[in-house]
Amino acid sequence: MANSTQNTAKETLFLEKLKAIGPGAIISASFVGPGTITTATEAGASFGYALLWALVFSVITTMVLQIMTARLGIIGRKGLGAAVRDQFAHPVLKNAVSVFVIASIFIGCAAYMSGDMNGTSLGINTITGWSIDVIGPIVGVVVLLLGLSGSYKLIEKVMIVLVIVMSIVFITTMVMARPDLAGVFTGAFVPSMPAGSIITIIALIGTTVVPYNLFIHSGTVQEKWSQPSDLKESRRDIFVSIGMGGLISASILITSGTLMRGIEVETVADLALQLEPLLGSWAENFLAIGIFSAGFSSMTASALGAAITTSSVLKWENGMANWRFKLVFSAVIIIGILSFTLNIEPLEVLLFAQALNGLLLPGIAFILMLIMNNKKLLGEYVNSVKMNVAGSLIVIVCFALGLYSLITAISSF
Repeated sequence: MANSTQNTAKETLFLEKLKAIGPGAIISASFVGPGTITTATEAGASFGYALLWALVFSVITTMVLQIMTARLGIIGRKGLGAAVRDQFAHPVLKNAVSVFVIASIFIGCAAYMSGDMNGTSLGINTITGWSIDVIGPIVGVVVLLLGLSGSYKLIEKVMIVLVIVMSIVFITTMVMARPDLAGVFTGAFVPSMPAGSIITIIALIGTTVVPYNLFIHSGTVQEKWSQPSDLKESRRDIFVSIGMGGLISASILITSGTLMRGIEVETVADLALQLEPLLGSWAENFLAIGIFSAGFSSMTASALGAAITTSSVLKWENGMANWRFKLVFSAVIIIGILSFTLNIEPLEVLLFAQALNGLLLPGIAFILMLIMNNKKLLGEYVNSVKMNVAGSLIVIVCFALGLYSLITAISSF
């Protein structure tokens, strides 16, 4: 009888912990999109397990930054956009920063949209055989309706389901591939930069540490939590959800590094060919489900990121129910549909957005550090010394990578 009671208590505690999962899952569903799948596949095919450390760094960086933005939302009861405006007193500086943030996030989100739509359509096409040209706009309309519902809880549930599906698909394929565990461990914890890998490293970081996710998180946590005592649950959500997102990304890189080393990657579907000896005729459909989930979740998050950022900076009230929020959400989706219909090369769009994120992230991270040390806003919950050290290191590394990316782009041009 005592054991039965203890088991029931443990099950109840476990279920309570599961209820904390939500805002973090949206972030994971956001960064594990077709861009991540493509970049991780290319990284594994070109460099084996050597760049796993970049993913580890990216996941840790994401956790540190999202912990800060979650604390801003829960304690400060402000979205990051509103906090950015209020951080600067001078009207010119305030407006300049606001325009920079809105423009950069909107451009980044719109750039991702066509590629995400293509990935989603590719997944459905593989399973059904329907034309991608027809599937793309239909998927866009479905995401549009999801956003126009104005329901945070609905979006959260959809994102959690998609993260679970991606976990099953990509982690299973990694296990089936039977990677070299010693090589995986070395790649994850011994940083190296093989010749020609710097752009791929920047892309891995840029597709994982996504600037608009900082704005999404600071807004969504307010839908779920409101007390300082909730910070513990928020951190648990971040560690579990973003940790799982990182594991999904790593699984893709490891699978590619095991099965595709030296093979040129043209599309993410190339990975399916390498899985056929392991999964047989199910390989293509199995991977297609993962690609669809990644595309759909990233599409939703891109539009959500642009809308939340704009509404937060401009201090629109009523959150997702505000008609202007829905207008921005709709604009990003419509741009995606038009780009898709006009056959803009999705891989080029994705790589452009990743490079843009790599340049934008340092500035946004720096501003976030200023906000998180504002005692008037956060009181005793300002950054600790350890968090400031970690945040400063992240900003420095991101600035260095962004500068290198800019110099390389100018030289290439």
